[in-house]
Amino acid sequence: MVRIMTMIVINIYEAKARLSEFVEAAAKGERVVICRRNQPIAELRAVASARRTPRPVGRSKWNFSVPASFFEPLSPEDLKAFDGVDPGAHQTRVAERPEAPYGPRRGRAPRKSSK
Repeated sequence: MVRIMTMIVINIYEAKARLSEFVEAAAKGERVVICRRNQPIAELRAVASARRTPRPVGRSKWNFSVPASFFEPLSPEDLKAFDGVDPGAHQTRVAERPEAPYGPRRGRAPRKSSK
């Protein structure tokens, strides 16, 4: 085991033998580098803890309020515009491909057997 500042460098054999010790060291903030034949292959370090308290609401620097009309349902015209549907356009299904301007698509010709 080699200690370099706040980093511990160990080989795989030692990591398997004393894993719980190295996990505790990582939890305290030290980095543990695991090596195979003295070449670094993995690093063991603490995971950043998640926020335990909810974020404060309404502490932005801008004064913003949501109007009551925001919660009203949209009109059918607005819904079509929101979905990107042009009321005058021909509707196609997603699975269908439009025909190419140079003709229909053709498949590959089957291979001839060499018997």
